[in-house]
Amino acid sequence: MSTERSGAGDPARTLRLLWRDPVAAPKRGPRQGLTIDAVVDAATALADAEGLEAVSMRRVAQALGVAPMTLYTYVPGKAELLDLMLDAAYARMPREDTSGRPWRERLTVVAEENLALYRTHPWAAGIATNRPVLGPGQLAKYEHELSALDGLDLDDVTLDDALAFLLAFVRSCAQAAAAQQRDDQSWWDASEPLLARVFDEKAYPRAVRVGSAAGQAHGSAYDPEHAFRFGLARVLDGLAALVAG
Repeated sequence: MSTERSGAGDPARTLRLLWRDPVAAPKRGPRQGLTIDAVVDAATALADAEGLEAVSMRRVAQALGVAPMTLYTYVPGKAELLDLMLDAAYARMPREDTSGRPWRERLTVVAEENLALYRTHPWAAGIATNRPVLGPGQLAKYEHELSALDGLDLDDVTLDDALAFLLAFVRSCAQAAAAQQRDDQSWWDASEPLLARVFDEKAYPRAVRVGSAAGQAHGSAYDPEHAFRFGLARVLDGLAALVAG
């Protein structure tokens, strides 16, 4: 999983690019007929197929059929490009209208929308967003997700905390799911001979009993879908206690 960070590029230039400020438009270099959107789409397709590690200005330029130096007239570097990619992914997210539904259902939809984002673009879960991408996609996402908390008796800071808590949970689930690189059955088949010798029911009675029950129930040591549903219910229970308090 990548350790890239958002907001690592030039702040002023990045914001102008995110909002498509005419000042940020390329003014020099050969005319290639490119657009910032075309550059972002090519980089996103590359990341979807091969991961963030594959995204470089050279690889994106190659995908677009232009020289790398041409690309720099549109986007100054990879740091700014990552912010553009992330904001574009946010902008494309579906935003289901959940007005009038109970708050738990509304937040469940928010969680599912974010999980769908990470399934479509696994690389997005690998970008640390301590510095938010303050583009139109990010702000539309934030506005939509805050609406799921409408009507709750929480102050503004706590509303933000509650949403961040939910989204951090979803992100962690997506990262855990992405980390499953090997086929579970192949892994168990390779491990079974040794496990049969070292798993002593007398020495580890709880571990053997509970681990066996969970493995049989989920068909593996870890079931991403079950982990998401179980954890989401607990997150919502915790928020219910906060609201009630």
